[in-house]
Amino acid sequence: MSSTSTSASASDAGTGSEPWALSATEAIAAFRTKELSPVEYLSAVIGRITSEDERINAVTEVLEEAVTSAKEAERFYTTASPEDLAEAAVARPLLGLPVIAKEKHAIAGRTLTQGLVHERDTVADADAAIVRRIRAAGGFVHARATSPEFSCATVTHSPMWGVTRNPWNAELSPGGSSGGSGAALASGFAPLATASDIAGSTRLPAAFTGTVGFKAPYGRIPGAQPLAADWYRGDGPMARTVADAALLARVMVGVDPSDHASIASPGFLDGFDATSTEVVEGLKGKRIALCLRLGDFPVGEDIIANTRAVASALEAAGAIVEEIELPWTAERIFETAFTHFGNILAPAMRAATRGHEDTLADYTLRFMADAEAVAGRHSFYEGLVAEAQIQSELATAMDGFDVLLAPTSAVAGLEADGSYLDGITIDSTGVGRETSGAGPGAVHGDGAGPGGGGDGMGPGGGVDAGGVRLEHYWQSHMTMPFNICNRVPIVNVPSGMADCGIPTGLQVIAHPYDDRGAFDVAAAVEQLMPWTRLAPG
Repeated sequence: MSSTSTSASASDAGTGSEPWALSATEAIAAFRTKELSPVEYLSAVIGRITSEDERINAVTEVLEEAVTSAKEAERFYTTASPEDLAEAAVARPLLGLPVIAKEKHAIAGRTLTQGLVHERDTVADADAAIVRRIRAAGGFVHARATSPEFSCATVTHSPMWGVTRNPWNAELSPGGSSGGSGAALASGFAPLATASDIAGSTRLPAAFTGTVGFKAPYGRIPGAQPLAADWYRGDGPMARTVADAALLARVMVGVDPSDHASIASPGFLDGFDATSTEVVEGLKGKRIALCLRLGDFPVGEDIIANTRAVASALEAAGAIVEEIELPWTAERIFETAFTHFGNILAPAMRAATRGHEDTLADYTLRFMADAEAVAGRHSFYEGLVAEAQIQSELATAMDGFDVLLAPTSAVAGLEADGSYLDGITIDSTGVGRETSGAGPGAVHGDGAGPGGGGDGMGPGGGVDAGGVRLEHYWQSHMTMPFNICNRVPIVNVPSGMADCGIPTGLQVIAHPYDDRGAFDVAAAVEQLMPWTRLAPG
């Protein structure tokens, strides 16, 4: 089935009859009317993990203490008065909801490995800031999700936990580094999940699993020191609906004394209702920029078609959509970001893994080596100059527009167990395959962009069956520019299905700190292009 027909025939976003298929907002509504108890809901999602995770491998552990939290919530809902419910809706908006946490988000008394074998006995002495906030809002962590080592890959496998697979197509990856979170959501293991993003680690798994991911502007959501000071990074929510992502985001934001970079967020998303007809009505006259390739990223034809279909739906609803170009190359974005990583992230990784190199995944060793090599070519200051130029170019391109739309990834999928040490070749189905040697449209690190001169590129700007080879697989992702420009909020929403049988994603990018602008358009996309929330299985 073609990508456009699949997108058009997506269901009306119904969730089915099983409790584990409910969204967070649906579950909360059922708790309030006593149609469902938090204990029953927790039992359903844990049952789903038990029956499905052997195939997906997204969960590192299930937390038995979650049952106690569910029972406490059940007692409240059983006896609560209307006044109690109204108060809880404000003070404890997650009351009774199970949340799956990315393993890197510390839970006091639990192991904190970040996927590293030599850290398997390390125990966290305190909750991460966002875990504390989930608990304070009445939610609880019932399971923890896989990630690649040190969250440094856009696939999710490691010697520690094995290979995590995409529930839509088990041969492919759910992306990374928050791949366990994305796979768990798409499989019905939880209604909400925590994620993090330093180069696309929230948005890429959201795109590949048909879920919603929010990359907050830098400082909006507190993180763990010392890398919370890295202005590329940020923690955030993933969910199956825009409303649920907003629900968890509201809980996460704001100043925290543990993170000096965290900022006040009064009124964050106040009045936002993703299900209101007002979000579609609000499109009338809204100016939306569409950039299909962000310069020269070799975007697949199915991804192009799905992105255009969303843009057309927005235009039909009254938005003014204008296609624009950006003067970027995948090579330039890679060099800029890896200069940053080579000066900040690679030293942190070296310090954390020194003496244990023989236990590390091959992609971890390669990431450190590549980042250090790029940083050896460019000074930290030169990296700042390059970042400033990219930020200026984005601001210029978005001037006069309310939001920018762009695909989340140029490649439709990645192999589940791939490490991509020798580059990536995009095949006729849009899957990025591990490769070695030069191929058509190859990038050799000499400043030429992938697909330069039109090699392998179709007339619509997409990749033909001839394929494109990139020297580094990170050059196939369209997320890193917006970590370089990390004050912009982005909501990833599903845009359709790729030819390889997994979803494609769309980034809704707003102006710096205009979170509401991104959420409004994301909600309109969700209403106009209804999506099947769960992978078949």
